[in-house]
Amino acid sequence: MTNTLSPIINPEELIKLQESSNFILIDARAGLNAEENYKKEHLKGAGYVDLNKDLATVEADPAKGGRHPLPSFEKFSAVLSKFGITPSSHVIVYDDKNGSNAAARFWWMLRAIGHEKVQVLNGGLQAAVKIGFPVSSETEHFEKTEKYPVQEWKLLLADIEEVEKARNSDNNIVIDVRDKNRFDGLTEPLDLIAGHIPGAINVPFGENLNEDGFYHSPEILNKKYKEVLGDVKPENTIVHCGSGVTACHTLLAMDYAGIPIPKLYVASWSEWSRNDREMALKENK
Repeated sequence: MTNTLSPIINPEELIKLQESSNFILIDARAGLNAEENYKKEHLKGAGYVDLNKDLATVEADPAKGGRHPLPSFEKFSAVLSKFGITPSSHVIVYDDKNGSNAAARFWWMLRAIGHEKVQVLNGGLQAAVKIGFPVSSETEHFEKTEKYPVQEWKLLLADIEEVEKARNSDNNIVIDVRDKNRFDGLTEPLDLIAGHIPGAINVPFGENLNEDGFYHSPEILNKKYKEVLGDVKPENTIVHCGSGVTACHTLLAMDYAGIPIPKLYVASWSEWSRNDREMALKENK
């Protein structure tokens, strides 16, 4: 897939675009009280997507697909149509965690169905508010469109069996983007077991950002990830996290850096750790 539009848009660019109103703005905050916080204050004109309801189909047993499996094509199509998103729409998405909450997940999902004109707001909600983008607590209205054609995920995906093979292969790399304490098995706030997939390497997604919470430049990210990958091709690289959300932050960073988007293991540690698979835990590190 080719894409001439940068996957990242800076707040200053968003301010300028506001004059044309020729884009659709989406708030993808997730976590505790996310929707309530959106209703209290959001960027003016932004619609809200819910990670659990709109960007995933949460199943009763995370052992089958993890905590945030991808939704059906029909469900995702309905979400897009609700906001008036068509294949030609320019979509800009943000969250309140520097893109790591669910903005990057929504970006990845759009790119994965072939949608090219989608960008994530650099610095997120806070950065836009800081430079004066108007906020609102009003209900936003969108003109619903006809069904968005969603037929397949065009970006690369990996399942648990492929990860099993890749983690023991010199021709593959499995990247875990969770923070080091989770990777090392020192803490686990979301899943049942702390640890990581044996053979995976840890490249925390937070390293994609500078001290101000903005993405590093494409040049810095390009150098970083070329060093991480070495001789391994992006298509032989699998990126994961806890449940396929923050992993997209790193996929976004790599795309921003001009590196082909690797495979996403959506189910991630939340699935792996609930199955009879080898695990690297604190006690046997």
